[in-house]
Amino acid sequence: MKPIIKWAGGKRQLLPEILKRIPKDISTYYEPFLGGGAVAFELQWENAVLNDYNGELMLMYDMVRKHPATLIVKIQEHLQKNSSEHYYTVRNADRDEFEWSKLTDIEQAARFIYLNKTGYNGLYRVNSKGQNNVPFGKYKKAPAVDYENLIDICCYLRNRNVMTLNYDYAEIVKDALREKDNKAFFYFDPPYVPLNATSAFTAYTADGFGMDEQIALCNCCKKLKDAGIRFLLSNSSAPAVYELYKDFKIEEVYAKRAINSNGSKRGAVKELLIS
Repeated sequence: MKPIIKWAGGKRQLLPEILKRIPKDISTYYEPFLGGGAVAFELQWENAVLNDYNGELMLMYDMVRKHPATLIVKIQEHLQKNSSEHYYTVRNADRDEFEWSKLTDIEQAARFIYLNKTGYNGLYRVNSKGQNNVPFGKYKKAPAVDYENLIDICCYLRNRNVMTLNYDYAEIVKDALREKDNKAFFYFDPPYVPLNATSAFTAYTADGFGMDEQIALCNCCKKLKDAGIRFLLSNSSAPAVYELYKDFKIEEVYAKRAINSNGSKRGAVKELLIS
C-alpha cells in the first residue's frame, strides 16, 4: 500500500532506511504524526495506533475505513468537474461557516482528497484561521486517484487492530507510558526544524509546530527512553536537531524531496534518523 495523498515530508523515498531500523518484535506500533502514512501502510502492522493532529486528515482516513465506495464516487464527481473555477469554489467552502456546516463527513473527505490531487504541487497548507490557501495546480490533466490502493487501505484499517486518532502527539505518548509496554515502538515524523529562514513549512494545522514544540517532542522521547520504549524519529539536519538529540543515536540519510516551490531545489537532501 502507498499513501492516498501527497504530503510534505512524505517518507516513500526513505522507506528502505526506515524499515531496516524498525524492530521485528513490536507489540503495538505507534505513529503520532501520521501524515500520508507511507511507513504505516508499508508495515501494515497488526496492532497499530495511527494519529495526527490534523482533523481533516484523520476524518479522511475515517471515511476511507467506513464508506470507501461512496467516497470514491464523490471524488470522481469533483475530478469530472475539475477546473480553476470548480477548484476555488470547493476550496473556499471553509470560508463560510454555513456552507461548511452543510458538508457531510464524506463530502469533507472527498474535498480533502480532491484539493490535494489538484492543488499546486500536491501541497496541503492552511492559514492562521485553518483555511486551505493552496492555489489551483493548473495541471494539463488532474492526477489520478488510485482507487484500488484506497480499498486496500480500507481493508487494512477495518480488518486489523488499528486505531485512528485525532489528538496531540503528547497524549499518545502518555497513553503508551501508562501501558508500560517495552515491546511498543514509536515512529515520529514531525514537521521538520527548518534548515534556514526561508525553508520553514509547518502549516499542516493552524497552530503550526515551532521550536518550543520541537523541544517538547524531544522531552517526550527522553521519557520513552527512560521507560525502555523504543522509537525512531525523522527530522532535518539543522544544527538545532543535532543539539537537541545529542544524547541519542543520530544517523544521516538522504531523501529526495519533491514538494518545493522552487523546482531547482527539489532533490536529495540530508535528513536525520534518531533513535
